[in-house]
Amino acid sequence: MDWMNIELEAWAGEAKERVLRESIPARNRTGYIERGGRLLLNLSSNDYLGLAGHPAILEAMRDSLLHEAAGSGASRLVTGNGPSFSRLEEAVAQWQQSEAALVFANGYAANSGVISALVGRGDVVFSDRLNHASIVDGITLSRAEHARYRHNDMEHLHSLLTKYQGARRKLIVTDTVFSMDGDHALLRKLVQLKREHGAMLMVDEAHGSGIYGAHGEGLCHKMGLKHEVDVHMGTFSKAFGVYGAYVCGSRTLIRWLVNKARPLIYSTALPPVVLAGVYTALELVRTEAIRRVQLDEGSRLLRDALREAGFRVGSGDSPIIPVVIGDNDTALSFSSALEEEGIAAVAIRPPTVPEGTARIRFSVSAAHTAADLLDAAVRIRRVGLRMGVIVS
Repeated sequence: MDWMNIELEAWAGEAKERVLRESIPARNRTGYIERGGRLLLNLSSNDYLGLAGHPAILEAMRDSLLHEAAGSGASRLVTGNGPSFSRLEEAVAQWQQSEAALVFANGYAANSGVISALVGRGDVVFSDRLNHASIVDGITLSRAEHARYRHNDMEHLHSLLTKYQGARRKLIVTDTVFSMDGDHALLRKLVQLKREHGAMLMVDEAHGSGIYGAHGEGLCHKMGLKHEVDVHMGTFSKAFGVYGAYVCGSRTLIRWLVNKARPLIYSTALPPVVLAGVYTALELVRTEAIRRVQLDEGSRLLRDALREAGFRVGSGDSPIIPVVIGDNDTALSFSSALEEEGIAAVAIRPPTVPEGTARIRFSVSAAHTAADLLDAAVRIRRVGLRMGVIVS
């Protein structure tokens, strides 16, 4: 197996090798982590609403552990489908104003399972070039034709839909908030093209759930387009601060997925303790709108400060704030320098992002105070000037 070492050395030489690093949430300091004995401001987490350590969620999970089994013991179609699933799915469907909902182990399982259940040979999936890897892999598993359109280029998508107008089934799939750029999909135009070409539309609200909408339902709800979407997916591992994913749609869709989504059929069900935590998190997401206000204010504050400092900052209003650095080595050095300044901010490199666009992906949480973010902006600017990424 020497070929592995050869490949890994090549990746290391291109500053592309990934390594695992330990970190733990800081005690009594939300929005911070501890790594190597140091306290760091956490600007890399997807815990957008700061719920991961919420006492009510921890209490619900603690109670579940005392009264239920540690694990589910089997897949949902065997004996793993406990009453906690029905309770959560009913609550999610009501929250999303959908006929039905289905809970999956995680977003990767949901995307790969749903796409491969909906399309196959003879079908075509139209996917934004910047969609998440789980969408790309779901398309590959489905064996459908993969027609990738340039990011948010609706003219390109229209041309591809026209080219494949004779396909048996057509599925348009997109992130609503793109995970490495923080910008939005052009949902109104996507709905229009879906109608014109008789396609299905699936959205991934992983980075929109909990953040947008009056009750955190997502970007589609905020834009009044919920009922134009055929398949609505979101996760419980980001703004909810727990783990898992959901798919919402018609009762027919959910019935179909129970029979066809292989990650659901052939995976052990989530433990009851996770479902208990998610159920409580959902209530907090629905009712504590102040967290969304704080998140929005913090995101705008940091984005504006970094842009004013001279950084190349991505567009959008999400808590994802990418600062494009360029080459991999500089991005890694920038991340290391930020850690020395007390900030945890990871360098994102190809193949996660296109070549030449290595970046620092800052992500804000409602747990961050204005003082945290303003101080971080000063430190980030200091590193940028020292490394020549920006000029004074």
